[in-house]
Amino acid sequence: MTTSTEENYLKSIYHLSVGHPNPVLTSEIADSLTTSSASVTDMLKKLSEKNLIEYERYKGVRITRKGERVALSIIRRHRLWEVFLTDVLKFRWDEVHEMAEELEHVSSDELVSRLDAFLGYPKVDPHGDPIPDTNGKLFPSGSLSLAEAQTAQKYQVSGVSDHSAGFLQFLQKKGLMPGVLFSVKEIDEFDKSMYLLFEDNSGTFISHEIAKNILMKLYVNS
Repeated sequence: MTTSTEENYLKSIYHLSVGHPNPVLTSEIADSLTTSSASVTDMLKKLSEKNLIEYERYKGVRITRKGERVALSIIRRHRLWEVFLTDVLKFRWDEVHEMAEELEHVSSDELVSRLDAFLGYPKVDPHGDPIPDTNGKLFPSGSLSLAEAQTAQKYQVSGVSDHSAGFLQFLQKKGLMPGVLFSVKEIDEFDKSMYLLFEDNSGTFISHEIAKNILMKLYVNS
């Protein structure tokens, strides 16, 4: 069994390690969880004793297969609860992260299985993040950053890489929600800012920094 604190550490280590071949540093974990390096070191020793991570002082941390399974189980619960909170209880997408942080530690497999079935086995959460399946398999979303978009192409917003409430509220005001179709009318040569054109012929300007945190897919009309 793992405690909620241990689960938070495992989830953080997993996220920090995705796409990065080098060990995760203690300082990175401390920054991610807003805690002290000393507290991190104490927790890493406990996780290592449970074979959830491989930890070598001054060299960093690698999550084990066992630890990865636990982390993906937590992520699965978190994202399913986010879907429930938005689709069923009608919370806004900028309101659900903190609530799901609490609910993800309810570890009943039967509850999670029934929740998944009740929701119709969703593949992504409200922010466009893929939901691991019952075996912990995480299917890649195939999304690209909006900063990579080109003119004369039609795209669909598929998610975000920044989940902060302020960023999500900003996107909602701009009309850049998952599922929205748009094309890039213009890209400024100087600062790479973009003018996006929506289906109703309205449009909006987006800075390059904002664009880097919006995920999109090429839209193919089937």
